[in-house]
Amino acid sequence: MLNDPKRVSMEINGAEFSIETGRVAKQSDGSVLVRHGDTVALVTACGNKRAGDRDFLPLFVEYRDRAYAAGKIPGGFFKREARPSDRETLSARLIDRPLRPLFPKHMRNEVQIASHTISADGVHAADTMSITGASCALALSGIPCQEIISGVRVGLIEDKFVANPTFEQLEDSLLDLIVAGSDDMIVMIEGSCEEISESELLDAVEFAHENIREQNALQRKLVEMAGGAPEKWVIPEPEVDEDLVRQVQEAARGPLTAALDIAGKHERQDAIEKVKEDLQAQFVSEDSDPSVAKTVSRAFGDLEKSLMRERIIKDGVRADGRSLDEVRPIEIEVGVIPRAHGSALFTRGETQALVVTTLGTQQDEQKIDALEGESWKSFMLHYNFPPFSVGEVGFFRGAGRREIGHGTLAERALEPMVPANEDFPYTIRVVSDIMESNGSSSMASVCGGSLAMMDAGVPLHDAVAGVAMGLIKEGEDVAILTDILGVEDHLGDMDFKVTGTKNGVTAFQLDTKIGGLSREIMQTALENARNARLHILGKMNEVLPTPRTELSVFAPKISTIQIPPSKIGMLIGPGGKNIKRIQEETGANVEVNDDGIVFVSSPDQVAGQACIDLIAGMMAEAEVGKTYKGTVKRITDFGAFVEILPNKEGLLHISEIAHERIDRVTDVLKEGEAVEVTVLEVDKARGRIRLSRKALLEKV
Repeated sequence: MLNDPKRVSMEINGAEFSIETGRVAKQSDGSVLVRHGDTVALVTACGNKRAGDRDFLPLFVEYRDRAYAAGKIPGGFFKREARPSDRETLSARLIDRPLRPLFPKHMRNEVQIASHTISADGVHAADTMSITGASCALALSGIPCQEIISGVRVGLIEDKFVANPTFEQLEDSLLDLIVAGSDDMIVMIEGSCEEISESELLDAVEFAHENIREQNALQRKLVEMAGGAPEKWVIPEPEVDEDLVRQVQEAARGPLTAALDIAGKHERQDAIEKVKEDLQAQFVSEDSDPSVAKTVSRAFGDLEKSLMRERIIKDGVRADGRSLDEVRPIEIEVGVIPRAHGSALFTRGETQALVVTTLGTQQDEQKIDALEGESWKSFMLHYNFPPFSVGEVGFFRGAGRREIGHGTLAERALEPMVPANEDFPYTIRVVSDIMESNGSSSMASVCGGSLAMMDAGVPLHDAVAGVAMGLIKEGEDVAILTDILGVEDHLGDMDFKVTGTKNGVTAFQLDTKIGGLSREIMQTALENARNARLHILGKMNEVLPTPRTELSVFAPKISTIQIPPSKIGMLIGPGGKNIKRIQEETGANVEVNDDGIVFVSSPDQVAGQACIDLIAGMMAEAEVGKTYKGTVKRITDFGAFVEILPNKEGLLHISEIAHERIDRVTDVLKEGEAVEVTVLEVDKARGRIRLSRKALLEKV
């Protein structure tokens, strides 16, 4: 088949944005090339027409950066792309989250969406445009997806919103917001900011929505140019024995209602499981068709969901008995691990996070090798979710998509409050180990992370807290929930995580299971989240209102000194000779960056200060008229060379040693002797310094 490409384009942030189909990957169900500037992503959609036997939608999203896209050869022994990086994993989640709710609820067909960055210009990001590309690839396929959506990134630069800002623009932006939505509704938001207000965040979302509608129109135009949307697969709804469903729900209603009244998570789950087992015993026999057990299980699940939602909508009663806007009880301990540099145990209801801060040196920074170039990361937060946190037996594997996603959200929440490396020259690693989980464990990680860093003496600009908001929507009836439980997340319609300080929002993440959210719902959720955040910050401040003024005795002691970048070579010396000598003499470790900032780490302050003094001396310039206590390094017939500063010698001529005439220098001075001299002249062009001893002596 010959190529017959179709292409549409528009302008976004001063560069052409285009979508093309019909040129590559034509055997997939749908494929597009999405381009912004010279960044290009190939996005494909493939599906299996035969439904599987899973009880969920098997949607698989993969995002990969090709090294050749930026003219690079991958590092490592094998010289080829390996497992996805954290950034690629997060980008895959960005595509998955807004699309998943848009498939038919009863669909069980495997669907795979793959995005490959095949060209990277180092200016435009490929992640958000891959959301648009995934939606368009689905629209060009027979795979049933109920809406066309698009993704856009928003920056806030000099009080103006910018759509799809460049990497350079993002460095000056107060906001990094990613929004996905249809023409009518927002289905996902994600990002971080520097303490902006809730109203500014809503304005940014509305700005994004305008751009989203334009991209959606562009997709529809391309689909029309390509011959119109193909006929979508028919996904038959499963046959249901309505009479059996009615009998099961009638039998379960009473005992299930009583079980839902139990406040404790495990006690409630045990009671619910007992009701379910009794139903299976009542309605399923050894001779029953396998479909009967599935019908009983599905009917029970539907009843549990409807009863929980009904209790909240009609009676305002939640699973644990709280009011809709009530935060669970909070308990906080700090300094709980003896040898850690900083630690906190944050407990909110039945969710508990043990969060630990470790301080390191510049050598501990993480190297990031991305398509747009290499960078170094001095603040990182890692999140672990062991199976015992929910009372289960499971495998201990490496970080999965959930751990990476939750950890990154918490990291983004705290990062705006972390001091600049120049002010606090430490590499900071925060680890959140979830001890118990019943919803909002990522937000507990934010609160615990803030406390653990303050316990370690990290001078945060302000404390940060987070809370997860939920939603139950039945027709026109809406209930917004504060600090949601796991069951409210599972059976509800929204998970909206908001973090911030007392002054504003620092990070956010919104996912919905319905068509989308209106501005009114988001506004109310943000207002309630702010009230909850201030309540939580109050509890945190009761325990640790400010960062500790001194670091742990077990933390490395790091000081900095600024030297002229032109003198970096002098500090290092040939083959590292000078820097090695300084380290051997003082016992401190010395590192210097390209800007001339020298980091001195040492086991104690005495060694660190001695090292700083040595470096300062090396960088100092001799001043005419100033007196120095130097050391005689060499003696010649015509004078002595005296080291007045580290690696800086001046000539003390024989005529300047004393007022009286002397025949030999050795009659007065010896090598290694300390002598006070003053500087007569500095010849910078020749690098010569003239010294005098007699100028400091009284004339007899």
